[in-house]
Amino acid sequence: MGALLVLAAILSGEAAAQQLPAHVLAAWDHDEHPDLRSILVMRNGAIVAERYFNGETADTLHDVRSAGKSITALLVGAAVDQHKIGAATDKVSVYWKAAGQSAFAGVTLDNVLTMRSGLDAFDDDPASSGNEDKMDEAEDPVAFTLATPMKTTPGTQYRYNSMTAYLAGLTVEQATGTDLEQFARVNLFAPLGIEKWRWGRDAAGHVKGQGNLSMRTRDLGAIGQMVLDKGVYQGRRVLSAAWIETMLAPHVDIGSGDRYADHYGYFWYAKTQSVGGRQIPVYFASGNGGNKIYIVPALRSVVVVTSSAYGKGYGQLRSENILKAVLAASE
Repeated sequence: MGALLVLAAILSGEAAAQQLPAHVLAAWDHDEHPDLRSILVMRNGAIVAERYFNGETADTLHDVRSAGKSITALLVGAAVDQHKIGAATDKVSVYWKAAGQSAFAGVTLDNVLTMRSGLDAFDDDPASSGNEDKMDEAEDPVAFTLATPMKTTPGTQYRYNSMTAYLAGLTVEQATGTDLEQFARVNLFAPLGIEKWRWGRDAAGHVKGQGNLSMRTRDLGAIGQMVLDKGVYQGRRVLSAAWIETMLAPHVDIGSGDRYADHYGYFWYAKTQSVGGRQIPVYFASGNGGNKIYIVPALRSVVVVTSSAYGKGYGQLRSENILKAVLAASE
């Protein structure tokens, strides 16, 4: 047998050995809620299981909602890597001059990326001045954001909200002089081979750094693989390892108020899953309805779940159960 055929046989054997048993994903074929869309499992950079549900296909663009915030964190990292942004500890107003005349003049990017801006913006509270629904309804979301008052001292209290991710996106635009989507196209999507997506814009024409990003499941997997490999994708460095490590680091302890996460990083979550007697650290992007990009360094794995259970509590639980089933089958 020739050397190339031997190599092919070896690679084929390794791929076969990595395959996830079909029944693991098939268990959700008859889920009681018909809004699960896809599950993708990658190991060592290769797809080892993939399944689509309820009309979804590999080419479907799916709205992953707030998982888009995690993409915005990657774009902040790209701006830092290119020295367009000096550091996450810099004040937003260094790059966005108008912010210097607002209530959040002293807020740093680190405060923004960890949901500790201090702004009166809390998506779970309809009465909050900067609530996401109010921001979406504003004729001028930028002016609305600049007019939002402070509620707490920056850096002291975690309050989940979309305004901070919108703020991060605007800061990248101001720092780079480039539309956020174009910046993403050149510095993130193209290096990952992502050619098809759809990203919502607000009334002012700005990309919604807080979410409303629709992507294909395999492309979400590529993003996860790049994060797993600390900024490298298929041998090419896309982002610095330093940024990935800082982004995933446990900046805020949120376990007491979030059953699905222990810590919050820069728009990314972390939770240690207990499976089969093992404690397995998992990092993840998360969106309304159960949309996830799970990163599992100990198993060299990425697990993507897309779901349209928007506003339904069971969506998040279902995705975590899928993750646990994959982890159990990977033992």
